[in-house]
Amino acid sequence: MARPFQLIDVFGVAPFSGNPLAVVAAAEDLDTEAMQRITRWLNLSETTFLLPPRHAEADYRVRIFTLAHELPFAGHPTLGTCHAWLAGGGQPRDPGRIVQECGAGLIPIRRDGDDGDGDRLAFAAPPLVRSGPVDDATLAEAAAVLRIDPATIVEAQWADNGPGWLAVMLASAEAVLALEPARAHDRRVDIGVVGPHAPGGEAAWEIRALFSGAHGEIMEDPVTGSLNASIAQWLFASGRATDRYVAAQGTRLGRTGRVHVERDAAGTIWIGGRTATLFSGTMAD
Repeated sequence: MARPFQLIDVFGVAPFSGNPLAVVAAAEDLDTEAMQRITRWLNLSETTFLLPPRHAEADYRVRIFTLAHELPFAGHPTLGTCHAWLAGGGQPRDPGRIVQECGAGLIPIRRDGDDGDGDRLAFAAPPLVRSGPVDDATLAEAAAVLRIDPATIVEAQWADNGPGWLAVMLASAEAVLALEPARAHDRRVDIGVVGPHAPGGEAAWEIRALFSGAHGEIMEDPVTGSLNASIAQWLFASGRATDRYVAAQGTRLGRTGRVHVERDAAGTIWIGGRTATLFSGTMAD
């Protein structure tokens, strides 16, 4: 069976500058083992599989896989899958929004316009499944992975909306970019690091996402929607952000990821960025 297949660039400012996502459509007859095997073979940070919705309010359903396991929710796969669904002829029930069904439930997505090189889409940040302060042992472990003195950490919070993120704030964007994390760790970690840029620049915050690979190696994600969503909830709740801002991510990897964050009048936080199909074709069994 030939299945439609797309490679989507998400959150980049131009082609090949964001985070790539593989999207496999018509995946109804693929089981979990097959989806995980395809994901590992493609060797991208995530691959998604498009399915018919089960929920009456959803436009489509998606399963999201990393190289190691399935995720209930992830940000750049949400925007990239939505882009692929629309590009494949998907028509939302409500012209004003798209509703994605995933392991975390229903995720509203809105169109934010066309920037000339690709669509701008934004998803509503899902509720955190874990928040609050971090205990001393966890903080010490995070500092060891980041290879920094714990005293240089301004604050740390659980910011988990599915992937398991622990968010660490440093004093500046420069401190974030200077990090040289450990190459491996003997226990799974998912650490997001954030620091402020000087006022007046294009981006207000610099973000890095570090996580354990399938064999314990520490990897860095180019641009991470789920982490940006949970950090945004932290920044707004703490008063560090008040309206809208742009976050930069992927700088150390040679990417120019830009995440557009906005809190609307109803208090919903939207995480947006550019999406574009760079390759398309079919995947044969």
